[in-house]
Amino acid sequence: MFTRRQTLGLIGAAGAALAMPNIRTAQAATATTFRIGWQKNGVLALAKSLGSLEKRLAPRGVGVTWAEFTSGPPLLEALGADALDFGPTGDVPPLFAQAAGGNLLYVGAYRGPSTGSAILVHKDSQIQKLEDLKGKKVAFKRGSSAHNFTVKALRKAGLALGDVDAVDLPPPDAAAAFKTNSIDAWAIWDPYYAIAEADPDTRVLTTADGIVQSWSFYLGNTDFTNANPEIVEEVIDELTKVGTAAQSNLDETIKALSAITGVKEDVTRIVLNRPGADLGRVYPLTDEAVTYQQALADEFHGLGILPKKLNISDIVWRPRAS
Repeated sequence: MFTRRQTLGLIGAAGAALAMPNIRTAQAATATTFRIGWQKNGVLALAKSLGSLEKRLAPRGVGVTWAEFTSGPPLLEALGADALDFGPTGDVPPLFAQAAGGNLLYVGAYRGPSTGSAILVHKDSQIQKLEDLKGKKVAFKRGSSAHNFTVKALRKAGLALGDVDAVDLPPPDAAAAFKTNSIDAWAIWDPYYAIAEADPDTRVLTTADGIVQSWSFYLGNTDFTNANPEIVEEVIDELTKVGTAAQSNLDETIKALSAITGVKEDVTRIVLNRPGADLGRVYPLTDEAVTYQQALADEFHGLGILPKKLNISDIVWRPRAS
């Protein structure tokens, strides 16, 4: 769970575009600005590159600001603290955010390929199978989707988190630690996975395929979402359109994503051509998605990872009936 000091630090790091919480409360109902937290992947990054959301919301007189994050936990910390209105994350971060009492709602979902996450080891490592991770330093960002992946991968090998030396590192720090052999293995998602995989000294121990489903979610600040449901609906609709169009023209999509993320085109091509990848799979929250999250919340509480039992439906927002 994050401390107040950590929360304020994350809000500050998001940049000057983020207003302070007490100001945000007054702004929620007027909605002259839509503040988005984003990561260097997926359809939201593409929408940023194309200016799609700016164009969609302009007729409403709503401007858009962007703040970049390297993983879901700090993004949701800022969202729940009223410093953002909207942002994407993997499956585990919303659980920790809800347990901490974050002021947020599930507003949409998307499915990525399970082949887009992997546990990486060094090429010359003696680790040849999941069972060999016992006693090794395994890095992942605590509270991220890689946390879930690591738990389930270890379980497949008859191991638990207590059987490895779990190292909590955000992706940039984990990449540096992996490069210097300070860790033995690294559980990570695209595009960080694809970037590391391109290094000839890196070997893929396993992908998440067959181990964990790749659900991700869009979260909205509760006050903003309840005050401005039509904006959230339009944003989800626009992301669906952007993703569907992008999937039909991957060559142009690769160029656009590479330009906005700084990830090389050849690496971006690998990411978008993973088996099962489909940028168009964005939609309002479904019962299937809620069921998945509830099962995950129950599992993590049972393992003692989550401090309290959660009811996912308590923070699920549904679009208005058309």
